[in-house]
Amino acid sequence: MTTSTHVIQQSLLRRALAARDGGRLHVRFAAAVVDRYREQASAQVMRTRTVGRIALPGRWTLDFGIVDGQELAGSAEVHVPFQDLVERLPEGEWDHWIEHLVETPASAAFLQMRMTPSACIDDGETQDWD
Repeated sequence: MTTSTHVIQQSLLRRALAARDGGRLHVRFAAAVVDRYREQASAQVMRTRTVGRIALPGRWTLDFGIVDGQELAGSAEVHVPFQDLVERLPEGEWDHWIEHLVETPASAAFLQMRMTPSACIDDGETQDWD
């Protein structure tokens, strides 16, 4: 079943590919990433049901999408375009956000191979797709 969110995500991917700009693609984080800012008196954290903003007046702001925990088997998440993380989130905040990164299904072997320049893409015998 194709949902409206899936169609929108496909459209974002099409646009990112056409522009050759991966910065438009979204990165997912556990919603607890926002708690740090909710606890800071100098920060303003606002939200609706599906979008939010963290603002440290005079320093930086970051807008994010909110995915309801009911849609994710109980744990709410937020998502942010990669480019916004690079351009709007101070480098000193990066580790905090990295700690809350939501793991997506992936091949650990392939990820490790891509992290090493000129790594051999080989982890054993070839197999059929059946």
